Amino acid sequence: MPNPYLLLWFEAPLQSWGSDSKFGRRDTQAFPTKSGVLGLVCSALGAGGEQRELLSEFAALNQTVISFARCRHIGEEAVKQEREPLLRDFHMVGSGYEKQGAWANMMIPKTADGKPAAGGSKLTYRYYLQDSAFAVAVEIPIERADTITSALQNPAWSIYLGRKNCTPTDFVYRGKFDSEAHALELAESIAMQKERREDFRVVQGLLSEGEADEVFTLNDVPVQFGEDKRYRDRQVSLIHAR
Repeated sequence: MPNPYLLLWFEAPLQSWGSDSKFGRRDTQAFPTKSGVLGLVCSALGAGGEQRELLSEFAALNQTVISFARCRHIGEEAVKQEREPLLRDFHMVGSGYEKQGAWANMMIPKTADGKPAAGGSKLTYRYYLQDSAFAVAVEIPIERADTITSALQNPAWSIYLGRKNCTPTDFVYRGKFDSEAHALELAESIAMQKERREDFRVVQGLLSEGEADEVFTLNDVPVQFGEDKRYRDRQVSLIHAR
C-alpha cells in the first residue's frame, strides 16, 4: 500500500526557511525546506532530541512546494502582484546584560565550556519572507500517518514557519490524501478562495532538460536534530508558472 500525502498550508506575515545560515547572517530560502517541514512535524509530535530513526524514515520521501502570489485586479483581469522584498532584521545578542544580575547572565553569548564569548555582544542579520503562502504536499510513512495527522491538528508544542516568531495565520493541516495530485488539487482550490495564483513550484529530484527553470542542490535533508544537527544534500527543480 503506497504512502499517503499530507497537504500543509503555510501562510503568515513572516516566514524564514534557512538551509545554509551562519550565526551572524540567518538567510532564508524562497520556499519551505525539507528540514523546516520535518522540524514542524517534530514540534507537533512533541519529539525532541536527535530523532534519527524518525528522520531516516522521511529521508527518501517526496515533498513538493507551490508558492502562491497575491493577485490584483485590473478591470476584469486578475494579475499576480510582485513578491514582497525580503525583510532584514538586525539583532544584537548579549548586549547590555553584563551588569544586570544573575538572570541576565543567561543571555550573554558563551563558549562551549560556559564562559563568556570573546568580543562581547554579537551582531546578527535575520532575513524573512513577507506575506507568503505555500502549499506543501509531503509524503509520510503509512505506519505513522494517524499519529502525525492527529499531532498536526492537536500539536504537543507550538508549530511555526521556520522560526519561532513566524506564527501561522491560517490552519496548517489541510488533509491526508492517497496521492500528491489529489493533495495539490485542494491546494489550488484554497489559493483561488484567497485570490492567489501559482508563482512557482519546487519538486524533488532532477527534471529532464527543458522541464525545469532552475536545478540546484540543497543541504536540507535532516539526519539528526538536537544540539549536533546534521544534514545531507538533495536535488530540487524549480518551475515558474507560465
